[in-house]
Amino acid sequence: MLTRQSLGMEIAARIGAAREELSAQWASSAPINHFILDDVLPPDWTRQIRQAFPPGTAMTLRSTLREVKYVSAQMDRYDPLLEEAIYAFQLPEVVALIGDITGLKALEPDGRLYAGGISMMGRGHFLNPHIDNSHDQSRRRYRVLNLLFYVSPGWEEANGGNLELWPEGPAGRPLTIVSSFNRLVVMVTDKGSWHSVSMNRSEDERCCVSNYYFSKYPVGASEYSHVTTFRGRPEQPLRNVLLRLDGGARQLLRKVFPGGIRKSGHYYQK
Repeated sequence: MLTRQSLGMEIAARIGAAREELSAQWASSAPINHFILDDVLPPDWTRQIRQAFPPGTAMTLRSTLREVKYVSAQMDRYDPLLEEAIYAFQLPEVVALIGDITGLKALEPDGRLYAGGISMMGRGHFLNPHIDNSHDQSRRRYRVLNLLFYVSPGWEEANGGNLELWPEGPAGRPLTIVSSFNRLVVMVTDKGSWHSVSMNRSEDERCCVSNYYFSKYPVGASEYSHVTTFRGRPEQPLRNVLLRLDGGARQLLRKVFPGGIRKSGHYYQK
């Protein structure tokens, strides 16, 4: 059976072999720094990870103006391979390599999978442009990196369900990164890292293994604090107004109640 150790060592070897190329990608991709690594694992291993995904009905459906997708962080409900795959990206060797490539200090993976875990997007599912919550659930560490590992075989750009980065903000034009099979995308998460997922137009499901890395240091020199904030797409003016009001209200609540009114349920309750 594949273990987090065997998976993690393969991931580390692949990242290490491409370190110079990935560092160049990161350095040249501002303002939303990111890098893309294909063929991360042997294809048969990645197919096994995809086959281990549960049906959407066994996950949590998020369905709002902001997003429609299935998510889960409660990994003990599913095939053990999924948990092994997620935590493979948290091995010290992998974290150290990514820290070296990005130059971000004191990176810490998240064993509780706050906002991480697995996601699945069926036909018609989407994720509107947004910036992620600036901190972890305890408000002690900054959320600084997002690691997205795509495992759906044969995925093409025409399917939709692709990652979009908005370097000019959500009123600009996005850069599309196809959710290709066996592809890892590592992107910065800060106050300007607007990103989204285009609507899935295919009958296939876009499946992703997600991790966040945290740090006691912010990205850049200045401190910041914000909730997850959504916008409408340029062709969605009404939705944009509603999402602005939604984000403003939640940001106000964060100021009044710094610890939040309720704790997120999206973490691994071991």
